[in-house]
Amino acid sequence: MNALLGVIFHSIGGFASGSFYMPFNKVKGWAWESYWIIGGLFSWLIVPPLAAWLTVPGFAEIIAATSGPIISITILMGLLWGIGGLTYGLGVRYLGMSLGNSVILGLCSAFGALVPSIYYTINPTPGKVSFTDMLGHTGGQLVLIGVAVALAGIAISGKAGMMKEKEIAGNGTRTADKEFSIVKGLIIAVISGVLSSFFNFGIEAGKPMAQAAVAAGFNPLFQNNVTFVVLLWGGLTTNLIWTTILNLKNRTYGNFVDKATPLFNNYLFSALAGTLWFTQFFFYGMGESKLGNGASSWILHMSTIILTANMWGLYRREWKGVSSRTIRTFVIGIVAILLSVFIVGIGNSL
Repeated sequence: MNALLGVIFHSIGGFASGSFYMPFNKVKGWAWESYWIIGGLFSWLIVPPLAAWLTVPGFAEIIAATSGPIISITILMGLLWGIGGLTYGLGVRYLGMSLGNSVILGLCSAFGALVPSIYYTINPTPGKVSFTDMLGHTGGQLVLIGVAVALAGIAISGKAGMMKEKEIAGNGTRTADKEFSIVKGLIIAVISGVLSSFFNFGIEAGKPMAQAAVAAGFNPLFQNNVTFVVLLWGGLTTNLIWTTILNLKNRTYGNFVDKATPLFNNYLFSALAGTLWFTQFFFYGMGESKLGNGASSWILHMSTIILTANMWGLYRREWKGVSSRTIRTFVIGIVAILLSVFIVGIGNSL
């Protein structure tokens, strides 16, 4: 039952993550850096402590009682994750949407799923699954197989995207991307994919705070909400610095008070996007508390994000006009990702 609930919670979180950008499409007349940081303030500063207060009312006392090294390493993981998020855009710029997303999310999935178990192999912790444990147990082996299947599905989906882009360009509906650079793109994508996975590592680093919440008598289902508060301080710092630089460089700081734009709607939809973004980790924390396995949780989360993003792509008719061969490739990739979810779920239950 715990495994089933974990899959359900991760599916809800993945849907939120795969959908969070949709409200940003309703923002009019603002530069990217303006609506991104407004959404970010809700994602990383406002909503996390509110969620923690509602579910773990004593979260502030727990954070205050946590040792400095644990707080520091958790914030550091958030800073690194924040850099990964920022370089994501550059990776897609140089590789294109399909290849860029495939490389970045593939690396993020793999590193995020495996790094915690490798960490606990180097630093054994009671109750935590090491990579050695996974290799020596049938359930752990299935989890690793699920990771491999998910990566294969991501690669196939990326291939379908590349086929689509080539067909569209060949039909003359748009010109080829002149900024395409395989060398620059792969270097940046590797950096983004690896650093983005540090969010999962940050959750593991901040586990003492979650454990303290449980020890204090709070519902274990929401234990990770304490960790998120600290972890997201790091992400906020990185993004705030960069968006401020862009606002000053592009002189877009006037967006926030520009009455020529629909200010109320812009703030509303930016706040909605930011709140929806954090919702993913609210449910991620619930799912992780049920599964208790970093590899299972991370791969399920990433897989459902990819599935949701592709479903929105179908809704927006992004695959209209492509060949049946490309559609088949796309479907095979989605099926592989779905299969990985079931494999990981079964492996965890064992």
